[in-house]
Amino acid sequence: MNIVIDVGNTYIKLAVFKKHKLVLREVVIEAEVLKTIKSIIKKHKSIKQAIVSSVGRLNKSTTNYLKDTFDFIELNSNTKLPFKNNYKTPKSLGVDRIALVSASVYQYPASNVLIIDAGSCITYDFINDKNEYQGGAISPGIRMRYKVLNNLTANLPLLETEIPSSIIGDSTENSIHSGVVNGVLNEIDGVIANYKEKYSDLTVILTGGDANFLSKQLKSSIFANSNFLLEGLNHILQFNSN
Repeated sequence: MNIVIDVGNTYIKLAVFKKHKLVLREVVIEAEVLKTIKSIIKKHKSIKQAIVSSVGRLNKSTTNYLKDTFDFIELNSNTKLPFKNNYKTPKSLGVDRIALVSASVYQYPASNVLIIDAGSCITYDFINDKNEYQGGAISPGIRMRYKVLNNLTANLPLLETEIPSSIIGDSTENSIHSGVVNGVLNEIDGVIANYKEKYSDLTVILTGGDANFLSKQLKSSIFANSNFLLEGLNHILQFNSN
């Protein structure tokens, strides 16, 4: 069995896999992560391998514990990957994006796949049917757009995310909701349409914290999967153990 740890900017996701089957998933803050890992391995004593993907911060005591307890991989640009990486600056490619592409390789082999991760940022990653990662795009996420409007202007309020009632905002608050949410939806639908002009057999995956919120409103045909990154990390771990 494997334990998979995704360290985000706010929360840490932990998952246990039996081969490629997800058997447990938890979300914690950094202060709780080591205690949670120890609790997990008491229940799942057959865990032998661990992998960490970190875009946030994981304290050294947790990292050292993982190294001492498991066959351990800390995902980085030097990790052996199940795809060819054609990114021109591979050392700057986020480990979260690497994990997402790895998940697509396992679940949709020999396919043209666009992975959209709607979180703090919205990332777009494309891998072709020759198993070659080509790159993608990065843009501000939903919450970032709300915060920028508040932070960089004198009078616009900071609002909670909300589905706009109309494309036409009849108040400042409704105008912000329309601009932010409809802007994101039109961006994503537009990007998908551009890719489909080149790749008619395109598979589109939507994941990340805002995936459920967005999936019901997008015009394009997509597959929503909130565990896609965790599944990708597990596939990298399996790939390196073979």
